[in-house]
Amino acid sequence: MKITDVRIVSSKKPIVLPEPWKPAMSRPSAEPRRTTRFDYFEICTDEDITGIGPSYSLSSLPPSYLEFVKEAVVGSDPFHVEYFWENYMSGRWDVPGSLGGVDTALWDLVGKALGVPVCKLLGVYHDRIPAYAATYQLHSPEEHAKETVEFRDQGIRAIKLRLHRQNHEDDLKVVEAVRDAVGDDMDVMVDANQNNLAPGYNYWSRRTAMWMARKLDALDVFFFEDPLPLSDVAGIKQLVDAVDMPISGGEHSRHIYEFRDLLFNEVFDIVQPDLIMGSPGVGMTGMGKVARMAQSVGRLVVPHVYPGAICGLNLAATLQVLASVSNSPYVEYPLEPPALTVENQHGILKEPILIEKDGCIRIPQQPGIGVEIDEEFVKRYL
Repeated sequence: MKITDVRIVSSKKPIVLPEPWKPAMSRPSAEPRRTTRFDYFEICTDEDITGIGPSYSLSSLPPSYLEFVKEAVVGSDPFHVEYFWENYMSGRWDVPGSLGGVDTALWDLVGKALGVPVCKLLGVYHDRIPAYAATYQLHSPEEHAKETVEFRDQGIRAIKLRLHRQNHEDDLKVVEAVRDAVGDDMDVMVDANQNNLAPGYNYWSRRTAMWMARKLDALDVFFFEDPLPLSDVAGIKQLVDAVDMPISGGEHSRHIYEFRDLLFNEVFDIVQPDLIMGSPGVGMTGMGKVARMAQSVGRLVVPHVYPGAICGLNLAATLQVLASVSNSPYVEYPLEPPALTVENQHGILKEPILIEKDGCIRIPQQPGIGVEIDEEFVKRYL
């Protein structure tokens, strides 16, 4: 089997959200988002098998990007995934953008050619994993408590809240209200988003981060994400040493060797690689490497899953990797109705990936990354 072509399928028409969405990490300055979009790779072969993987928006990539990818893989055997990863994604040299979706599409091709889900090629540890609902916006304590109770009543057993208000004491009030509302029925995760660009935001000092960490530890928060910028390694280590609650982060790391340094220097209790974020990114291959590095030093991995119209593809590929590791207690599941719904985040899939009544997700078992594109949905936006 040889690769004959690479293309990126991109929506031309906007996918309108049911209501404007203003994620916390971009507040207070950014305008609400009113639409989403999809972009994904198709890697074609001479045996009429096509591999798929998520991509960043084609318009955000340099003009040379697609030609670079074609030169890297056209004419090669898609089974040589490790060769591609080692040459283009090991972080030795700069590439024009994330290659995580290319790596994913190669794995999808391999699984489809062999007629098995990728997790069976990697070696299955479990066939289902608990999921947490990742929320993004800033509301009142009462609204967050109500939303959390609604999730619990649907069978969801964990939720992630965002802290990005101008007054950090107002952030704490939200977590307290949620804990009061659901008691010990749910795990509560907290993301401070202190590593995101947000002009006009009053970023935390080390002192504020420590104050918040101790307060959240007392509320039995499952993990505390990005309490300080990734550049402040010493400050993050202080938090790790000071509280029992796990400190997490790393989604903005560009390649696996940044994760290696974070893990071997005991900077985080939980690392959170993303399939396509960063350049070159980690992809499915690198995510598995990060998970096993974390396991070797007694740490956990809870990957970041990018929201939006390609969320279903991101999630499907991430689940294939997590099925093969023993140190991932949760998978992230972006969900914040009415803005972010299963319909507008999994619409490009023939079958959405759902959280079941026990709070877990079954690992998709179709060949490749376990899902198929809904071509009729895609055509509506081309």
